[in-house]
Amino acid sequence: MTDKEILDALEIIMDTEVTPALASHGGGGEITKVEDGVVYIELEGGCKGCPGARMTMKNGIETMFKEHVPSVKEVVDVTDHDL
Repeated sequence: MTDKEILDALEIIMDTEVTPALASHGGGGEITKVEDGVVYIELEGGCKGCPGARMTMKNGIETMFKEHVPSVKEVVDVTDHDL
């Protein structure tokens, strides 16, 4: 699977599952790029600086992405959490 194909598949998952879940906590997120199967996400709103952001990223988003798109190798948080 190409990085573009991975991105296209993940955008659907972001729109239907991840964004609504993050929004319920006053936050959001955006995929900034996919490179060699590694997905880079920047969190926004209430997720920025949240102490649970790392757990959300690894146990929630990364797990979900890998289940739906096995070509995903890793999800990296590129958010500047220093407020």
